Amino acid sequence: VQLQASGGGFVQPGGSLGLPCVASGSDFSIKDMGWYRQASGNQRELVAHSSIFGVTRYADSVKGRFTISRDFPKNTVYLQMNSLKPEDTAVYYCHADLLRPRGYDYWGQGTQVTVSS
Repeated sequence: VQLQASGGGFVQPGGSLGLPCVASGSDFSIKDMGWYRQASGNQRELVAHSSIFGVTRYADSVKGRFTISRDFPKNTVYLQMNSLKPEDTAVYYCHADLLRPRGYDYWGQGTQVTVSS
């Protein structure tokens, strides 16, 4: 299974970006998907998570500004980021926990998001 993330870039404070991530491969199904980020010098942290039941959770720092959504038939997770702040600058990674085969998880390659004036 491969996760392909895209959509990163440079944006001014207050701007918006959308990050799609598509999972591809054969003979698999996905349970949960999420987005993490890692700023320079920091540990990777959870940004948003979406379960197979459609339950979502967010880091406190992005609540009300970011929205995670999934297209289950297309094995896609999408992170809509609004009202971006300089502290949102990081490399963003998508992640997937598989339902089948059970016990496997995968990371995307990361996409850079830079928020600066």
